Amino acid sequence: MIPTRRSLLSRLKHWDDQKSWQDFYDIYSRLIYGAAIKTGLTEAEAEDVVQNTVIAVAKAIGDFKYEPEKCAFKTWLHTITKRQVANQYRKRQGKGRLHEPLPSDNGDDDDVKDIPDPASLALDETWERDWELNLMQAATERVKRRVSPAQFQIFEYHVLQDHTVGETARALGISSARVYLAKHRVSAQVRNEVAYLRTKYV
Repeated sequence: MIPTRRSLLSRLKHWDDQKSWQDFYDIYSRLIYGAAIKTGLTEAEAEDVVQNTVIAVAKAIGDFKYEPEKCAFKTWLHTITKRQVANQYRKRQGKGRLHEPLPSDNGDDDDVKDIPDPASLALDETWERDWELNLMQAATERVKRRVSPAQFQIFEYHVLQDHTVGETARALGISSARVYLAKHRVSAQVRNEVAYLRTKYV
């Protein structure tokens, strides 16, 4: 079991907490990068969005108040990500960056008009779905580091790659019972990890 710790959001307020910032990057960088790519940015531009979003969060996290009934963290992060995507489009057009300060309160930002309408709409429509998918992927990666390589290989081939129990047993040269056991154990850990991340990291 992972020991209960303070919320990641609380720990991020300490700039020198490198472990917490690495956790943040590991969990959310893929989400931010994917959102940027879906708006039509290049891979290099999307990488810039990731880096600039992390910097923006670092600047604004001290003023962020976690009040999910008013504004969830994912909404706040979406606002900052969208702003950084707009910055990249402004850069393309030679306009420079958006004016500071970055959004640091719990209210949503004004519409960012420098993102092309279809791209902005795509980012808005997929954020919720991608947030949940990213949470599952982050949980799976964390569990992968804790279970044995053999056990995770079974889980990956059977569950993540969607092969049947029989196909998995034949491909890996193991019994069907071992496939069922690995699926049960790893799936349970992934579910627990998702619940943990949802309460401690979002």
